[in-house]
Amino acid sequence: MLRQLLPVLLLTISNIFMTFAWYGHLKYKGSALWIVILVSWGIALFEYCFQVPANRIGHEYYTAAQLKTMQEAITLIVFSVFSVLYLKEDFQWNYLVGFILIILAVFVIFKKW
Repeated sequence: MLRQLLPVLLLTISNIFMTFAWYGHLKYKGSALWIVILVSWGIALFEYCFQVPANRIGHEYYTAAQLKTMQEAITLIVFSVFSVLYLKEDFQWNYLVGFILIILAVFVIFKKW
């Protein structure tokens, strides 16, 4: 059971790195674009160091569709926290409704029908 949770942990860490790689530069709009791209690419390297093992280990327990759906749900949670705490953006009610619908998709994907 614990080994089945390892992909969730690795995907969460992976998503933290990727969120900073993709969106962290928005606080530094004065930086040259080529610098932002190189820094983002460097951060993304660490993301891959967690994502690839997460998918490799996770595929022992989950289908590829389940792993992708799990990753998307984790991405939304990580991004929500990131956008509020790091970017200081408001979290709106329609975001919550949309995220709930995506969580519903997770249920549908993981449910044994």
